[in-house]
Amino acid sequence: MARKIVLTSGKGGVGKTTITANLGVNLANLGFRTVLVDVDMGLNNLDVVMGLENQVVFDMTDVIMGRCRAKQALVEDKRFPNLFLLPSSHYNGKTKILGEHVKSVLSMLDSSFDYILIDCPAGVDAGFHRAVFSANEAIVVVTPHLSSIKDANKVLGLLDEYNISSKGIVINRLRGDLLASGEMLRVEDVVRALHIPLLGVIPDDDAISSACSVGGYLNSYESTRAFTLLCENIHSGTKKIYDCEMKYRGFMGYIRRNLKRKV
Repeated sequence: MARKIVLTSGKGGVGKTTITANLGVNLANLGFRTVLVDVDMGLNNLDVVMGLENQVVFDMTDVIMGRCRAKQALVEDKRFPNLFLLPSSHYNGKTKILGEHVKSVLSMLDSSFDYILIDCPAGVDAGFHRAVFSANEAIVVVTPHLSSIKDANKVLGLLDEYNISSKGIVINRLRGDLLASGEMLRVEDVVRALHIPLLGVIPDDDAISSACSVGGYLNSYESTRAFTLLCENIHSGTKKIYDCEMKYRGFMGYIRRNLKRKV
């Protein structure tokens, strides 16, 4: 039976969809059959981030409406043999698609995959509840900003209403130079504020923005390493956290910090 993990956040724009895509790549590279499910009806963009939008024929709405089977709607990523996408649609009748419908679709895929990653819409409206309804685990994506932490706290409270066996946070867009100079909230501060386990951190990397802009995946050692550690923590329960601050410590780190400020 697949592990069904919803990736959610209270605040939009924290990089949740990018994390979903790249976590899926790493799980697939480890040999786990993984399907990424876009539950953001009407504002879907997981297919765009993955660079697969031109391969979409059917979507989740087609499966729910009985126009195709769940496996017919899957888009295989040829670059990663174990990775698949179940796209959402531009369908705007949001109130007609319920959490029970999504859960029924995912149950059709359950036995065929090791991981089902559910990309949840931002916010805490009906879309959030529709996505969380099917999940057994939750990853809350947060950035080191007070507004993001405040919204994440609201999401954690709502997750308590569901049958979620485990919850953890991923801190995205950490700037190593700002951490080293004391100008950004530290990882420990964010974890202390949210009171749940830390699964991983992802650095603020221009390569991520570039990948999102053109559709595709990372080609950056730093971010790839951070995602690899995140994947290992999720699968094996390890606690290996990428050190975003490492290259900005010491004398050479001081020079790098100052150079970065001038760029």
